[in-house]
Amino acid sequence: MPLFSLSLPRPALPFLGLALLALAACGPLGLYHKAGVPVATMNSTLTDCEVEALGKVPVDRRIERDPVRIVPRRICDSAGNCTVVYERVGGEVRTYDANVGLRQRVLNQCMANKGYTYVNLPACSQGIKSAAPVGATTVLPRLAPNSCAIRNGDGTFQIVTPG
Repeated sequence: MPLFSLSLPRPALPFLGLALLALAACGPLGLYHKAGVPVATMNSTLTDCEVEALGKVPVDRRIERDPVRIVPRRICDSAGNCTVVYERVGGEVRTYDANVGLRQRVLNQCMANKGYTYVNLPACSQGIKSAAPVGATTVLPRLAPNSCAIRNGDGTFQIVTPG
C-alpha cells in the first residue's frame, strides 16, 4: 500500500487528460528540422530512423521492485487506549526499458546523418497566434531566433517567424 496515491473520481479523468493536452499545447515544440524539407518527408525519415534504432538497440525490459518495509503505526481511540498496528510499505513493481537512452542516441545520430537538427521552438504568444493566419506548416521553413510554434488541435503545427 503506497503512502501517497492520487485517486480521482472516474468523471475527473477525461478532464485531467484535457488539462494535460492543454499544457502540452502551451509548451515548446520539439522536432527534427531541416529547412526546405516537407513535414511528411521529415516524418517518414523519422519513422525510418526509429525502426533502425529499434533494430540496433532492441527493448531490454527490466523489472524493479521497491524494498518492502514494515512500519509501526499507533492507533488510539477516544478513550486514550492505544494499539500498534504494522503496515507494509513499498514493494511496488515497475518495469522499464534499460535501452531507451541508447536507442534515443542512435535515433538522434541517424537523423543527424540525414541532415536534421533537433530543435525546441517556444510556443508563440497569444498576440502572435491571433495575428497569424490559420494553417499548418507543410514545408519546414528557415528558422530565425524569434521563430515560434503554434500547435493546432488536430496534431499539426505551424511555425511562425514574426517580423
